[in-house]
Amino acid sequence: MKALVTDFTFPNLEVEEAILRPTGAEFVSGQYRTREQLLPVVVDADVVITQFASLTAEVIGAMSKAKAIVRYGIGVDNIDLDAAKAKGIPVANVPDYCIDEVADHTLAFMLGLTRQVVSNCVSLRAGKWGLATPFDEMCPLRDRVVGVVGFGRIGREVVARLRAFKAKVIVFDPVVAAKDIEAAGATAADLATVLAKSDILTLHCPSNAKTRGLIGSDQFKQMRKGALLVNVARGDIVDPNALTSALQSGHLGGAALDVFNPEPIPTGHPILSMSNVIVASHVASVSGPAVHKLRETVALQAAMALRGERMPNIVNGL
Repeated sequence: MKALVTDFTFPNLEVEEAILRPTGAEFVSGQYRTREQLLPVVVDADVVITQFASLTAEVIGAMSKAKAIVRYGIGVDNIDLDAAKAKGIPVANVPDYCIDEVADHTLAFMLGLTRQVVSNCVSLRAGKWGLATPFDEMCPLRDRVVGVVGFGRIGREVVARLRAFKAKVIVFDPVVAAKDIEAAGATAADLATVLAKSDILTLHCPSNAKTRGLIGSDQFKQMRKGALLVNVARGDIVDPNALTSALQSGHLGGAALDVFNPEPIPTGHPILSMSNVIVASHVASVSGPAVHKLRETVALQAAMALRGERMPNIVNGL
């Protein structure tokens, strides 16, 4: 048997090896991300573990022995789920890690924007003592309406934190009952209402066929002038050209982005030089405990598949 790790961003794979080697499988790892790199290595893999590599229908089609695909993460948008299902390969993720980390990061971004943390820091380092921005660009969350798109595990934790800051919270999630949203202390609304009423819009939905490009030029036009955008979900939920234009025009007052489309953000992109934008390199999920849980859970699921056992977190209906 062969267990393949297509790509990883960890210092080493000691956690994974300790769990998978006792299965008797050959352990193979590398940084295989392109089509040309992936096709030859996935052919004889019994289990494929992946982080950011694009497992297209072609790559999945080349798998002749695969019993499972396991992703380092919650989102599985880099894997063609339909192709895997058609080939009888279950795909598993890790749905319950980094929930608090991403929720905390969301609040850090909101506070960074509403309290102008970065702008004031940069101004002071440049030798300017005093307020770096106009008074009305600094405000308490208590006085803001925050629109939350997506009421899954992370969205729920964000709402819980916002309640402590006394913000008014409205939520759009078409697959969650209004009574469940209201029980959490928020108001359920459709997307148009959330866009129109929010001072801050924060995204917590997965990337899929229904959500890719969900926020584009039409949606930015529906938002209040000066509203803020926080995205710690996936970059392709937001049209990057529309986002750039909304910021450049001043209609969007600012943004905090842990994700972008494409990633990495291209060198010289206008977003990188905007003083009203906070950017990070897809790190909202990170903490020592979260990363350990992620790696351990992935390896345990892969070991189950190698032993012929059913994995607990299958996402493609097999």
